[in-house]
Amino acid sequence: MFRIRTSIRTRNRAAVRTARATAAAGLALAALTGVAPASADALSVPGSDSSVPDGRDGRAERPASVSGKARVSYAFSPDDEIWFTVDARAKPYSRPLPGTKAPDGLPTDAVGTVRYSHRVAATGVVYSAEAAVDCLSTGGPVATLTAVVTTSDTGNANERIGLSIYRGSGRDGARLGFSWGVANLDMGPDQKPYQPVVGTCMAPAPFAPVIRGGFTVHHVELEAPKAPGR
Repeated sequence: MFRIRTSIRTRNRAAVRTARATAAAGLALAALTGVAPASADALSVPGSDSSVPDGRDGRAERPASVSGKARVSYAFSPDDEIWFTVDARAKPYSRPLPGTKAPDGLPTDAVGTVRYSHRVAATGVVYSAEAAVDCLSTGGPVATLTAVVTTSDTGNANERIGLSIYRGSGRDGARLGFSWGVANLDMGPDQKPYQPVVGTCMAPAPFAPVIRGGFTVHHVELEAPKAPGR
């Protein structure tokens, strides 16, 4: 998982529909900003609930969030002990993008922290890292988030990582996916494999079962941009 992974590195339906359409339009505009992708160097308790805007200004009083701590089972190192601790919350339009069609930022802007550790069974060595959350997107019991690594035992500081979390219920248990586990691999012009930069809120499906602990996902519909002058 840590460089042991691969070295190559929703008050009514009409209102909800309107909010969704507006937010989608905002995201589409953001996608047309023309901002070039940054390089890698530049850069708990199970449960779920959902919310629609209920503040005085029509905005959610409590932001979307995901939190918890869990150990996951990773198919490629089943004997190893791998833990993720997540505390992320949405903070829409808090990361300005000057010179683009989304100058105030995006509805998926977020803050928080991700910590993860990997104890290798064969050697007893523990690798760990911490990352600062920059994006969060929720949909019912599912969340995707990204964070930029701030400290790491494995030399990947400043890289963005992507996580997906499925809260799960009953027999359908919680799961988590991480960008470096089974995906994010491409071939360069020289036909050599490399790991592309992870874009904000981009993560694979939650492929790893949670075997201890769990996560809470609080879903809130994406917030549309404020109209000029408001």
